[in-house]
Amino acid sequence: MNESSKQSKPHIADNTAVLRLADIDVAPLSTLLSNYELELEVIPAGHDIPGSYWGDEEAGLIANALLVRSDTPIHSILHEACHYVCMDECRRHGLDTDAGGDYDEENAVCYLQVLLADQFNQMGMHRMFRDMDRWGYTFRLGSARAWFEGDAEDALAWLQQRNLVDRYKQPSFVLRKD
Repeated sequence: MNESSKQSKPHIADNTAVLRLADIDVAPLSTLLSNYELELEVIPAGHDIPGSYWGDEEAGLIANALLVRSDTPIHSILHEACHYVCMDECRRHGLDTDAGGDYDEENAVCYLQVLLADQFNQMGMHRMFRDMDRWGYTFRLGSARAWFEGDAEDALAWLQQRNLVDRYKQPSFVLRKD
């Protein structure tokens, strides 16, 4: 699924057209994230985002703090939140910037990111697909939607095996335990 690696920053196809924190009401997003014990911390404009793996406007993670700026894309916020949800307790305990994980976990993160977007009325699944494609996420089938609908059974199974998603493909709002 996601062919990009942590060695190089993903190519951004059209970064001006994605939904950003400044475009939304933050309260529902904070409520959604609090279901996972995550605290949204907004960093002032012009400051570096602590805990950001990629830098620039990308969200950062330190412990259970999800650090963002007004220009941080919502897809980045949900992606980092899903890393927090999907990582094991040991990695979560020492979390500072690099969420780690393997290929299968990264796929699960992307899948859960789409499901959480659909729980968040200001984003929705279809906007998430569009923003992921515009940002430059890469998928074997050419788009986020094609991957999600036709090639992501392994990611869904990974999430279900860890009780992060139920049999109806709904987030369970619990953190990975193993």
